[in-house]
Amino acid sequence: MAKVYLTKDKYEELLQELNDLKMNKCRAVAERLEFAKSLGDLSENYEYHAAREEQLGLEERIDQLESVLKASEVVSQTRHGAAVGVGSTLRVKKETTGATQKFIIVGAEEANLDAGKISYESPLGSSLLGKKKGETVIVSTPKGEVKYKILAIE
Repeated sequence: MAKVYLTKDKYEELLQELNDLKMNKCRAVAERLEFAKSLGDLSENYEYHAAREEQLGLEERIDQLESVLKASEVVSQTRHGAAVGVGSTLRVKKETTGATQKFIIVGAEEANLDAGKISYESPLGSSLLGKKKGETVIVSTPKGEVKYKILAIE
């Protein structure tokens, strides 16, 4: 798996989720499986099949979280640098409308546009990487090219 960039908060959130799945959810599913087995014939036992599917989904999520955490690199959100990088918080102005937006450049795992977190792998995020305050980037979108000017790297 390629390197995964996470903020400290996201890393701790994923670690907590992993611990909860291993300590609590796995135990609960195992208990459901045991109960379902006690009901008899497994071939037509809905409880057993539902618990088994839940167990498989749980194991898949645990594997996914372990892979992400193993490949992760924690980045600082207070990155004050001359150039935009993962962990940078920046204000940009959309040149066509004059609207300003504030973004944090994060890894794909925690990208959330509604929260102002964009992935460094996204078209806008990748265009901003390495740029400095005052520079303009051009991003290709389905509706055409959009220009953004970097107002500040906070």
